[in-house]
Amino acid sequence: MVGRLITSDACVREGVAWLSAQDPRWAEAAARLGPLPLRLRASGFQALLDAITGQQVSVASADAVWRRLDAAGLTRPEGILSASDEDLRACGMSRQKTRYARALAEAALDYDALERLPDEALIAELVRLPGIGRWTAEIYAMFSLGRADVFAPGDLALQEAARMVFGLEARPGEKALRAMAEAWSPWRSVAARVLWGHYGLAKSREGIR
Repeated sequence: MVGRLITSDACVREGVAWLSAQDPRWAEAAARLGPLPLRLRASGFQALLDAITGQQVSVASADAVWRRLDAAGLTRPEGILSASDEDLRACGMSRQKTRYARALAEAALDYDALERLPDEALIAELVRLPGIGRWTAEIYAMFSLGRADVFAPGDLALQEAARMVFGLEARPGEKALRAMAEAWSPWRSVAARVLWGHYGLAKSREGIR
């Protein structure tokens, strides 16, 4: 069963209020940030292809690759399947990312059906695809599908922000942060927004594209 969805700024404010009522450290962190961004994105093939193109490169590089793919008509499944490897490489796609993009196009996912899956079932379906790890699946669930109770504990910015906000001696690893985040349910996606915002404020850079 699909749980609560984040569809508006009001949902984010509700999540912040709930977190703040559970622990004053959330209230302190949120007060330093002001209104949080909604961060909702489109869903479907292009969202996952965009995630693949952005892996292990800077935001500027990922944006440049996407612009070249878009200009060449290679942001849809049929475009990817009809393109040669040389076409994709000319747009800046590595050999590995070219393989991932083809696998995504060939999978012919039923994106409407994915939207109806519970969080863990959705993530399990996505990580079966080459090039889609758990972090990418969690980000897709949070920002393309608006899932309110998904978190990405493998994200280094979230780990570092949790260390700062909660005064931890060391940055928690993925397993430890996943356990911590259980207390932030049913608003773990909002907790992530607060932590990314805190990281960006502290480090003077964005924690996520």
